[in-house]
Amino acid sequence: MQVTTTPGPVTAEQEERDLEERGLLLTSLDRMVNWARKSSIWPATFGLACCAIEMMATGASRFDLARFGAEVFRASPRQADLMIVAGRVSKKMGPVLRRIYDQMPEPKWVIAMGACASCGGIFNNYAIVQGVDTIVPVDVYVPGCPPRPEQLIHGIMMLQEKIGKERHSFRDLFSLPWKK
Repeated sequence: MQVTTTPGPVTAEQEERDLEERGLLLTSLDRMVNWARKSSIWPATFGLACCAIEMMATGASRFDLARFGAEVFRASPRQADLMIVAGRVSKKMGPVLRRIYDQMPEPKWVIAMGACASCGGIFNNYAIVQGVDTIVPVDVYVPGCPPRPEQLIHGIMMLQEKIGKERHSFRDLFSLPWKK
């Protein structure tokens, strides 16, 4: 006597795995765009104090930021999509920081690197901005005084996870400059 079992309902995940085993790759446009964005982050350098030295060390060969697709530090904000604010921000430097942020194309992200950029650090006085999030929206905070390059790499990896989970509208994916 032969026992046959009827297969249960096939889930979408099982079907997707079966197609991947056969060599077909299926994804949504949303996931593909997010994958491309998180795999090619171009940071704008905005080093203001001692944290900037650690940020420069992160781009050196010892820590190899190229593994994460973020090795091309851009000097022009019009070519960058990530601003790493490394160090304390004075009240005079605040408008400059905002102007550079406004010049960056969409989508754009900000990492506050170090205690001074995150909350003013030990400088609780009238001349230092108590957190860069009062000037620009911050996506990831990297703590430390100064934080090690490994911490900045971890912050970039956290930002990549955040970018991978973003949801887009049709207008975000296909925006034509003359239709605004």
